[in-house]
Amino acid sequence: MKINLSGHHVEVTDSIKEHVEEKFSKIASHFPTLISLDVIIAKEHNKHHVELTTNYEGSRVSTKGSDTVMYPAIANAVKKLDSALKHRKGQLKANLHAKPKGTAPDIAHEIVQEMNLA
Repeated sequence: MKINLSGHHVEVTDSIKEHVEEKFSKIASHFPTLISLDVIIAKEHNKHHVELTTNYEGSRVSTKGSDTVMYPAIANAVKKLDSALKHRKGQLKANLHAKPKGTAPDIAHEIVQEMNLA
């Protein structure tokens, strides 16, 4: 998985890159179809904001995390992204299964019209 890391009012150092790659190694192993991930780390008003964006199975998945310290903000955003990807994967798996069909008519007045009341 390719990680595009950028900083807004934050200098992206090698230690930050290593930390981000370490955090996303689990997600990369659980979701091997992920090709790329965009990570934006910003600092505004003494608070770090991390925004993650990726495409998974035809839909765009985006999460945000924030904290006063950068590393917990990254962990928060990664946790949210993992949860969102699991949710999307569940939706895709649920659509594969056939839904049970009801045997009764949907509308009650159709039953009355079918009855021979004469």
